[in-house]
This record gives sequence, structure tokens and C-alpha cells, in this order.
Amino acid sequence: MTTEVIDLGEFGDGFRDDPHPFYARLRERGPVHRVRLPKPDDHLVTWLVVGYDEARAALADPRLAKDTTKIGLGFPDGGLMGRHLLSADPPEHTRLRSLVSTAFTVRRVEALRPRVQEITDELLDAMLPRGRADLVESFAHPLPITVICELLGVPGPDRAEFRAMSTEAVAPRSPESEREAFTRLAAYLEELIEDKRRAGPTDDLLGELVRTTAEDGDRLSAGELRGMAFLLLVAGHETTVNLISNGVHDLLTHPGQLAALRADPGLVDGAVEEMLRHEGPVENATFRFAAEDLEIAGVSVTRGDPVIIGLSAADRDAGRFPDPDRFDIRRPTQGHLAFGYGIHYCLGAPLARLEARTAIRSLLERAPGLAQDGLPGEWLPGTLIRGPRSLPVRW
Repeated sequence: MTTEVIDLGEFGDGFRDDPHPFYARLRERGPVHRVRLPKPDDHLVTWLVVGYDEARAALADPRLAKDTTKIGLGFPDGGLMGRHLLSADPPEHTRLRSLVSTAFTVRRVEALRPRVQEITDELLDAMLPRGRADLVESFAHPLPITVICELLGVPGPDRAEFRAMSTEAVAPRSPESEREAFTRLAAYLEELIEDKRRAGPTDDLLGELVRTTAEDGDRLSAGELRGMAFLLLVAGHETTVNLISNGVHDLLTHPGQLAALRADPGLVDGAVEEMLRHEGPVENATFRFAAEDLEIAGVSVTRGDPVIIGLSAADRDAGRFPDPDRFDIRRPTQGHLAFGYGIHYCLGAPLARLEARTAIRSLLERAPGLAQDGLPGEWLPGTLIRGPRSLPVRW
């Protein structure tokens, strides 16, 4: 372990294309490091946790706050986008999660299974006659964005524009484009919420959230509604897009594993878990901040310091997953951190799993000759979301 600042930007495009060897080199030197993030993350200096045990402990450590007002930063009302689950700590986080968690119970998600299958089949009906396609554009992106937009009640004509704003918000090309995307998203969501208020009772989730009242009369404020709509819409599809894209890419670059899954489709649940571990869609958890002076694996972290917890790095730690760079759909993956851990464990994990399992199984059934049709496109910039902008395939 060292307190020197390691400039991740000096690793060049290789870090963006395949960060795992670089994280492995950091892990060899220790589980916690001081790093400077590459573009477009403003070259911010932060602590980075790359060891599995240390990452799991940090994800559950209440001294690492999501609420920046605890260290004198940010706005009490959440600012432009409003308060949401990833910008709050207990008891506020507990309150917010309780008001939205009923939408993502296993029972409610299971009720979506027929519609997820229907959307999947419609997309494959349109794609397969062409013989080749960009899997991201034709399948991996439209499936989850259609599901989450229908679930929340985003009008069909708005979805293309929303997709562009959302992608730029989570994988921006520059700090300027990121600010513009957030500004446009906030304005769009404000208008959408107001439309739901005027429309009266609707059967979509956003309409329900507008009307939700807890037993004690508690409701989501206007800013909280905007923040929750942002989190559910963006996190509700961006991660699944890249789970499907990365998963198919893993299969196509590991033909033995692809053949095993084709021979036994019953392996799909385990295959999706290995996709999450091996090339998960969230490379690093969103920022936490030290609410007090503390130590992580013997490293002193000062109050106010930003901390990033490496989910991908932790899930390639050989101390937890032997031969971690090997993609093996039969591997025991219990305990992977792709969806986080602790109170911020991903609320939408059941829906993401349902969509990915349905997509992978249906694609392999209906495209038995599926193969790469060239190299994947540029990998998304930044250190939050991991996935290619395009994935050319043929069948």
C-alpha cells in the first residue's frame, strides 16, 4: 500500500479498453490506493479500493457517506437532480427506499416476465431477418429501456431523446457534455412528473410515486420525486444494457463456454452471474466520502476524502475467486459485488437478472449461428459504466 498518487490517465487507452490488468497490478501492491482518475472525470484524486474483502467492508461502512452535506459539500435538497438513494444515508436513505421498494419486489418483477419476453421476441423478430446487426443498438439497449420506460410511464416518442441524455450522463465525453445532459434530464423529468400530476391516477410506477403516501403520511417531495425518477430510469436501464452486451461479448470470445450454454440452456442463471462477476456493467461504485477520519486496510483516510470502491476490481480478486480472469459459467459466484453490497445494494437487481436471462436465452435459441462480426466499438469513457458502444454480430 502506498500514499503516492497513481495517475490512471497515464495508462492511456489500454485502461479504458481493458482495465483489469491495471487493477490486478494495483492489487499486487495492496488493496487501497490514492489515484488520479482519467478523463473525463476531471482528473479528480480519490482513494480506490481494489481488494475484495476491503471493498465488501467499505460498501457496508457507515463512515463512508453518500450524503455530501455531511462534509460541507453539495445542497441539502440534492441540487439540480434532487435527492435519491445514491445521495442519501440513513435515516433519509431508509425512508426513501421504503417508499419505492415495493415496486421491485420479486413478486412484482416476476409479474413482468411475460412482457419482458414479449419485448425480447419483438426485437429479435425485427433483427434476425437482417443476418447481422449491432447488438447494442438493435437488442441490448432497446430491451431494458423499453421495459423501464413502460414501467415508469415514459411516453414512447420521448425514449430516443431520453436514451441520448442518459448515456451522456453516465458515460460523458467531457465535463461540459455531462453538465448539459444533467440539466436537460432534470428539466425533462420535471415536466414528466408535472404531466403525471395533471393526468391523475395512472397505473405506471412514476404515477404511483407521485401519489405514494406512507402510513405516517410521509410523501416524496418534488425534488425527491425528480431524483428517484432519475435514478430509476437511468440506473434501471444503463446497467442492463451493458450487462447484456458484455455478457454476449464474453460468450463470443469464449467459444467453449458458449457451446456449454447452448448444450444446456439451464445454465443460463449461473452464466448471467458469471457475466456480472467477470465483466460487470458497473466498474466502480459511485463516490463515497469519509464522514470522519478512518482507516481502510491500514491506510489513513482523512475526513472529506472521496473514496471509490472498485466492483470490477474486487470481483477479479484471486483471494475470493480463484483464477479470476477465466470466464467460467459453472463457477460458484456467490458473493460477487456487481450489484454492490449493504444498504445500497441495487434495488433493481431482480429486474436486471430477469431481463438478462431472458435476453441471453432467447438470443441463443433463435440465433444458433451467432458470432462476432468484427471488433466491438469504443468502450465507454469514464470509470463508472463498463461496456462497448457497439457490438457487431452476425448469425
